[in-house]
Amino acid sequence: MRRPRSAFSHQPLPFGRVVLSEREEAGLAIRAQDGETRAFDKLVESYARIVYNLVLRMVGDREDARDLTQSTFLKAWKGIGAFDPGRRFFTWIYRIALNEAMNLLRSRRPRVDLDDRMADPRPSPAERIDARDTRETIQAALAELGDSDRQILVLRYFGELSYKEIAGVLEIPEKTVKSRLFSARQDLGRILRRQGYGCP
Repeated sequence: MRRPRSAFSHQPLPFGRVVLSEREEAGLAIRAQDGETRAFDKLVESYARIVYNLVLRMVGDREDARDLTQSTFLKAWKGIGAFDPGRRFFTWIYRIALNEAMNLLRSRRPRVDLDDRMADPRPSPAERIDARDTRETIQAALAELGDSDRQILVLRYFGELSYKEIAGVLEIPEKTVKSRLFSARQDLGRILRRQGYGCP
């Protein structure tokens, strides 16, 4: 079988919600398990940009994020036979992406690598400076958090996942998701206040 093509943008794009229905995901996953690379390509096209932005928030470096996106989908393709179509594909791919990001972070600690080009190119120059500063501040604060806190905040506020979806990705109870989010928000707020940013 040929390797499925990569289909993600080299530019960081805003996080988006899940773009395929559960039924569409299951149908494509089953076809991919049967060796149909076009079906897997469709899954890549649907989720690569979201995965890219997720790992970018985790690791803070665009080149690393591109490499991690590639390795995430290659691992998914190699392991597609073990995927349970009764589960959501996006929770499975998010889990692989988070594991890839965590492996990289563990291999290169300590490092906080920020990229000015993460700013949205559409605002005015003044707005771009403010947006860049805000993004850099948030990225730096996220980098100071523990791994579990960073994961759960990225999934909730940048991935815009529900408590139930986060529970599926992290394989923990929803109750634990809520308590960990509360704790992570408190820790993030303390870091931002220490940096001179007021947080509620």
